[in-house]
Amino acid sequence: MSHETEGRGDPTAPPKGTFSRSWTLPHAIFFRTLKGMEVRFNPDLQAKLDKLASETGRPTGELVEDVVAGYFDELAGVREMLNSRYDDLKSGRVQPIDGEEAFARLKAKTEAQRNRST
Repeated sequence: MSHETEGRGDPTAPPKGTFSRSWTLPHAIFFRTLKGMEVRFNPDLQAKLDKLASETGRPTGELVEDVVAGYFDELAGVREMLNSRYDDLKSGRVQPIDGEEAFARLKAKTEAQRNRST
């Protein structure tokens, strides 16, 4: 699918037939490297964003900013957990197990819980 729009030839434009709406994220006073940015959504996501903005009375740009901040917080947490697990493996505090073995253990544990329930 070409990202070229009719008559404009803009390679950064959304594909033909898609709806695009963009916002400029607010500039932070304390961060000189933060610049405005356009965010484009497909029509379904745009509708969800507009609905949430309408229901909450919050501006769409503020909602997008909150979502991105939350994503970065979650990403930092996942990276910290993965680094910790890697350190545990590297130091020998924990031993890796084969995927088949892990699946067999999980299956046995599930069966044991089912048997207790009946």
